[in-house]
Amino acid sequence: MPGTWVEPLGLLQGRAAALAVAADLALPLAGGPAAFTLVRLIGRGAPPDPVPLADVPAAWQEAVLALTRPLPPFVGLPQGRAPGRPLVMGIVNVTPDSFSDGGRHLDPQAAIAAGHAMLEAGADLLDIGGESTRPGAEPVPPEEECRRILLVVRELAKAAPVSVDTRNAATMLAALEAGAEIVNDVSALRHDPLAAAALAQADCGVVLMHMLGDDPRTMQRDIRYDDVVLEVAGFLAERVAWAEAQGIARARIAVDPGIGFGKRTPHNLALIERLPILAGLGCPILFGASRKRFIGELSGVESAEARVPGSVAAAIAAAQRGAAILRVHDVAETVQALRVLAACEAGEVSPMDVGDAEE
Repeated sequence: MPGTWVEPLGLLQGRAAALAVAADLALPLAGGPAAFTLVRLIGRGAPPDPVPLADVPAAWQEAVLALTRPLPPFVGLPQGRAPGRPLVMGIVNVTPDSFSDGGRHLDPQAAIAAGHAMLEAGADLLDIGGESTRPGAEPVPPEEECRRILLVVRELAKAAPVSVDTRNAATMLAALEAGAEIVNDVSALRHDPLAAAALAQADCGVVLMHMLGDDPRTMQRDIRYDDVVLEVAGFLAERVAWAEAQGIARARIAVDPGIGFGKRTPHNLALIERLPILAGLGCPILFGASRKRFIGELSGVESAEARVPGSVAAAIAAAQRGAAILRVHDVAETVQALRVLAACEAGEVSPMDVGDAEE
């Protein structure tokens, strides 16, 4: 784990953020719209308490400025529905055993219809997977994974950018050939030794996610962290550097803290609260908490399908902390929440978003 980190604190949103930046009282987080007024400097020789921006020691100033730089669109994807707001990625699980919707979209035509419905509801892109990575899930051979997803990828890629959720190099290459533009690997390219070399030759986006260990079957068995946020950030920094060394440009990489992958509820909450620290990696942040177990634990809701309000709340919290892509099951609800959030923070709304009558 790298020895030094700069953690943005004192976050501001919307008009307050813009006014504070204009008055040199805050700096934009990854180009905005959020801004930060304080930083915690973590490492040898760092002050013990949070530091106002005006008091940041010279040796740390470049690291602070790195938090402010806007990121280019991820592999050319369009910006979110509102300026500075995250993209919404709809989840299409072509599996019999995913924790929330397993079996519902196992038929390719059902999966294709679900993907189109998500796009009509406002999704910016789709994430298609043929292997469940829920805790305890058994692996799926690449041949079966491809049988499940390739028709779905091929058809939906005609309508929108498509990500393939897989750990297997053979599946990655087949999906890219079928039209996928992003590979989303929960193992951060640790599962298949052929994956990095394959992706180095491909002009695609790559999502690197943190998971405790590299096997969903065992990731929840022995969960221990000293500081989950710093350990996750350090892991992702190492994987990004490793991927670059294999020939995958940083501009093609997004990072995912892996909510629920080898974490319990307190770990997930800490990662959400301190998500802005990942802005220092210089990669877009993908965030996926949709319908996960910790939301049920916090809300007392056992059924994954009934965790929609809690999922939207987690997505909004991540959006306010710098997430660039929200991976969700419930697209319409998330898009609606983001639109209202943007209007509330701006204090205004485009006439195109206003109906003819108030109700």
